[in-house]
Amino acid sequence: MSEREPNRKDSRLKPTSAVVDELHQGDIHGAFGTIRVSDVTPRRTWRRRLLTLAAIIGPGLIVMVGDNDAGGVSTYAQAGQDFGYSLLWTLLLLIPVLIVNQEMVVRLGAVTGVGYARLISERFGRFWGWYSAVGIFLLNFLTISTEFMGISLAGEYFGLSPVLVVPLAALILIAITVSGNFRRWERAMFVFLFASLLVLPLALLSHPDPGAALKGFLVPGVQGGLTSNSALLIVAVVGTTVAPWQLFFQQSNVIDKRITPRWLDYEKADTAIGAFVVVIGAAAIMMATASAFTGTSEFGHYQDGLRIAQGLASHISPVAGTIFALLLFDASIVGASAVTLATSYAFGDMFGVRHSLHRGVREAKLFYASYTGMVALAAAIVLIPQAPLGLITTAVQALAGIMLPSATVFAVLLCNDRAVLGPWVNKLWLNAVAGVIVAAMLVLSLILVVSTVVPSVDVTVLLVVLGSVAGLILFVGGAWS
Repeated sequence: MSEREPNRKDSRLKPTSAVVDELHQGDIHGAFGTIRVSDVTPRRTWRRRLLTLAAIIGPGLIVMVGDNDAGGVSTYAQAGQDFGYSLLWTLLLLIPVLIVNQEMVVRLGAVTGVGYARLISERFGRFWGWYSAVGIFLLNFLTISTEFMGISLAGEYFGLSPVLVVPLAALILIAITVSGNFRRWERAMFVFLFASLLVLPLALLSHPDPGAALKGFLVPGVQGGLTSNSALLIVAVVGTTVAPWQLFFQQSNVIDKRITPRWLDYEKADTAIGAFVVVIGAAAIMMATASAFTGTSEFGHYQDGLRIAQGLASHISPVAGTIFALLLFDASIVGASAVTLATSYAFGDMFGVRHSLHRGVREAKLFYASYTGMVALAAAIVLIPQAPLGLITTAVQALAGIMLPSATVFAVLLCNDRAVLGPWVNKLWLNAVAGVIVAAMLVLSLILVVSTVVPSVDVTVLLVVLGSVAGLILFVGGAWS
């Protein structure tokens, strides 16, 4: 891992009208180490580089593992139950997408010291700033509600009433965040991150077919052929893995951790590690459910996470069912924490209030109040008898489809703006890759939105038509460039 020597370019470039919390500057206090502002010693040995990485690691890993939330776990489980090992290849394609998308906001955060919502407002006008902020507020709130649905299903597997387990989870989420200590919050998150490693024994217990799994990774295809249902599930896999809130969260969390341009290489490594971790976890869940349900009457008939846990207990072992239920609970907690915090960061950006985990409740009342309020309200909605939970899930899919392309486009535009990033702007090759990613995200998002609004649409035909149009535009645009 290379490291640039400290120089005057390491000072952050900030839009002059941006509101910056002064506690976003200072020593880096990570879960596994501290880096002093006065520490300008070059990292010449691998030992010192690894110690530095240990102190920096966090934002990238948390945002990626947080993406394997209740919706993610359920979607990967559905892919395995309904289509066996045949959709594993989709996960490999997502690694570069995740790294490219998140690396751009890492640079934006480290160089400018300003959150994503605030940067959009500064560079493109308050209309687009509020469009992004309001959209992410609404989308994230609905997403948090789905996390509590996952918590409720996990509790039900163990015979626990939602009235007990949902409020308890809400209290845990609030307790680990309102401590006023960034390091304490990050260490608490790492406890849940380590718990997510339960996916590995789950995969081992399920005894997946090595040959079928290898073919699923290397040979693109769909068991039973490409249909509207399978195409829609592929879109869902991509949509649940690449989410708009990730951009807002990681940029603000990088700033809150006080990562400056000098430590960019280490934060990029953190992001890359997180991308591989999230894909390994997703693959483990997909392989476990493929192994458990292939050849049974339940194959191709996904219902929800609770039935997945019960099916694993029946077809593999009670231990496997218990592990899956624990994973669903753990994923819901990590996802809810990251998504809610992304919203509170954006709230602080747009309203110019203090928004740092380094501050106590008395110093940042509105920041913590917005966090606590969203958690409490989302939990309460899930507990309402006969609440339209299915409608909430559908709304999350539709809103994510609308928000993701615009959020990614803003990242590409900002990363080509020298007034924002100076010498850290995108390279030509990165713009080319980002252009392909934006086009693919736009196509998939349109499919997701249209299929959500008009369930009877033929998704396969829609995919072919929109994909062809996007490919033509990319070709013409590339030739023009």
